[in-house]
Amino acid sequence: MREEFGVETSIPLSLGAAQPQSAVTVSASQLDAALTADIHAVSQIDAIASILEVVCRVTGMGFAAVARVTPDRWVACAVRDEIAFGLLPGGELAIETTICDEIRASGRAVVIDHVAEDEQFKTHRTPQLYGFQSYISTPIVRPNGAFFGTLCAIDPRPARLNRPEIIGMFKNFADLIAFHLDAKDRAADRDAALLGARQAAELREQFVAVLAHDLRNPLASIGAGTDMLLRRKPDERAHLILGHVQESVRRMARLIDDTLDFARGRLGGGFPLELVTDAPLAQIIQHVIDESRAAWPNEIEAQVELTRPVTCDPNRIAQLLSNLLGNALKHGAPDRPIQVRATTDDLGFELSVSNHGDPLDPVVLARLFQPYFRNARSSNRGLGLGLYIASEIARAHRGTLSAWSTPEETRFTLRIPRE
Repeated sequence: MREEFGVETSIPLSLGAAQPQSAVTVSASQLDAALTADIHAVSQIDAIASILEVVCRVTGMGFAAVARVTPDRWVACAVRDEIAFGLLPGGELAIETTICDEIRASGRAVVIDHVAEDEQFKTHRTPQLYGFQSYISTPIVRPNGAFFGTLCAIDPRPARLNRPEIIGMFKNFADLIAFHLDAKDRAADRDAALLGARQAAELREQFVAVLAHDLRNPLASIGAGTDMLLRRKPDERAHLILGHVQESVRRMARLIDDTLDFARGRLGGGFPLELVTDAPLAQIIQHVIDESRAAWPNEIEAQVELTRPVTCDPNRIAQLLSNLLGNALKHGAPDRPIQVRATTDDLGFELSVSNHGDPLDPVVLARLFQPYFRNARSSNRGLGLGLYIASEIARAHRGTLSAWSTPEETRFTLRIPRE
């Protein structure tokens, strides 16, 4: 026996004994997916156990819960039960047997210090059904105004609940729960959007890779046909036209190669290397320079001093040098030579390409190796992948590609460490 508020009250050992069997179900398997998700969302709030513990300690009540309340369901999402009420997370009360249903309709908290002395609730069927004397329940309302459920507590004994500090505590806890639920929803939406964007990007890159691959065959046919017509010694005008076609074929082939390399890198395949020990880099560098000289009128000065073997993929190094040379020839001063320098030492292999001309803006310099980036002042009609691919080739060799620009020169430098 315990005396509170000047009256004697009996304290049942278990409220569960006062419940009709039909009022409570505890099978979470019967819950639909939305309610299951709500239970999980509440359980993921780190502070929820502490909130329920504080509620019980401050009020002296034995049962506290966060409930999801809909027009036709009352489901426990989180529970602290010190009075053997018998309800677990996922457990369900018949909605028509709860006061929370009335709170959902009114949007206002309900506070009962002592059911037996409360004019409104002393004959209410819910306290009689569940055997409690004290009750407090506060609505949990999402930031968008949607009603989620309640933060509630009950006990078979009366309690002093109708006080500003108790009511304020419940309201603050209810607002905190609503804030966490909203934050988790926003985070889930962001994750879903990022996943969707990532999947869409991968599909686009796969499409580009397939398209680029399928373009190779018709382009090779055009190139072969052009070569055959040129061997037949056409007249001067036809020879000029076929020369333009040949150049277009070569340019398209480079674009396709760049696109395939980019797609492989972005789809996780990386840049495949065929490493060769002591690759003939001097001959490769000279061959790339000769090709560039044939296509551009600019003077190219080369200094190649390779005194040590270099392990690398010679075709990839040729691709990198071709990209760097093409960039320097396009953007360098036409009346000043392009300089190519290749050396080896105890640290490894170094290859640099430099040109004279207007220095690059620091903002442009910082973005040079990003895919699809093209300098605004450039008239280049390419994809903006050349320098990105060059940097990825350097990375595949465990090396680095750097750039710096001054009024005197702009220089790109590849460094590959010695094995």
